[in-house]
Amino acid sequence: MDGHPIENLMRTAMESIKEMVNVNTIIGDAVEAPDGTVIIPVSRVTFGFAAGGSEFCGKGGQEKDRGDKGEETKKIPFGGGSGGGISIQPVAFMVVGQGQIRLLPVHQNAMWERVIDLAPQILEQLRTTLKRTPEPIVVQPK
Repeated sequence: MDGHPIENLMRTAMESIKEMVNVNTIIGDAVEAPDGTVIIPVSRVTFGFAAGGSEFCGKGGQEKDRGDKGEETKKIPFGGGSGGGISIQPVAFMVVGQGQIRLLPVHQNAMWERVIDLAPQILEQLRTTLKRTPEPIVVQPK
């Protein structure tokens, strides 16, 4: 056993979390629709981790153990635990197709995301409107 038991405990827990969370968890696998549009899911991943342990002595005190070289060492009992949690929440879908890229948020209160998504179209319409020559105003006498 290498190092302190808490090191092994933490290493095992972190390796398990690493197996569960990767880049494909956040930016999902692309799905192609029949019309050629590609849909890519985007998620928010949150995870937490905690570990702890304690060395303690029982009624008889410390146990004696023979080391690798035969010398007598004192072995202290160890108790520990670890835990972790992961939350995966879908946030949006990126839709690529028909010459444009759109980000469609999952939640309904995404007004600002929608405004940002539509900003290029609104600016183009304003530019087109301002380039037109104004028509003269004719006032008819009564």
